[in-house]
Amino acid sequence: MGPMTETFAHKLTLALKVLSISRARLAADLGVDKSVVARWASGVTRPSAHNLAVLSAAIARLRPGFTALDWDRDLEDLARRLGVETGPQVAGDIPGLPLTLLEQARAATALRGRTYEGFYRTTRPYPQVPGQYVHDQVRVRLSGGLLSLRMVTGGVTVDGWVLPLGTQLFVIGGEMTSGSMVFAVLHGVAGRGVGALDGLTLFSSLDVRRTPTATPIILDHTGPLSGDPIMDDTRLAQIGAGSPIPPEGSISEEVRRHLDRDVGGDWVLSLPLALSMARGE
Repeated sequence: MGPMTETFAHKLTLALKVLSISRARLAADLGVDKSVVARWASGVTRPSAHNLAVLSAAIARLRPGFTALDWDRDLEDLARRLGVETGPQVAGDIPGLPLTLLEQARAATALRGRTYEGFYRTTRPYPQVPGQYVHDQVRVRLSGGLLSLRMVTGGVTVDGWVLPLGTQLFVIGGEMTSGSMVFAVLHGVAGRGVGALDGLTLFSSLDVRRTPTATPIILDHTGPLSGDPIMDDTRLAQIGAGSPIPPEGSISEEVRRHLDRDVGGDWVLSLPLALSMARGE
């Protein structure tokens, strides 16, 4: 993915937000399949000269005088052309807190991002049940120059980002149902594809106290994306809606040895409130 494609994806995303146009509506207006617009908005491809002219004409119906040349403006100038007074939050494509090393992660994603796209199934210890494990279903894809992640476990969804830095992948996500964050540090791989990833994940356990908990985790690559983001997310929701508990005897001894940890006699590393030294003054 070249810089031009990535930059156009940012600009198209901005235009859709400013003009309150959905991808589906834009596809219908342009007479193209919605997966085509999805690929433009995610930075996979850039419109042909014909489609760019048709797209610009559609924008011009809402912003008279808009032409294909306006796509050559930088992001802030384009926002002003669309009628937005820009501030610091408009210039970025990911709302929220600015992240240190984000540009380095973008550069690494441009080089290696496609390696990590696809579907994964995790295996990790089940914190509440010693000796039991959990499978999460995961989708990773390029989006706006970064790797977006969605993880579904028994119908509970985590949305976040995978940031490659050095030889590792740093994951940050949010689970809206309980209002909690999820983190992971994974070993990256060399080569054009992924067979499996592993590392450590940190989250708030689903007990009454939401105990901070860390466990090892393995992610097995289970298949490629289809190229249709809507279809892929529908598939993820379907496979993630079932029971996350693996069938009896389905976890190999090799995986068990890799995941099982004796942390001072505990199944996983956690810090219950009863042992916490946190206090106010």
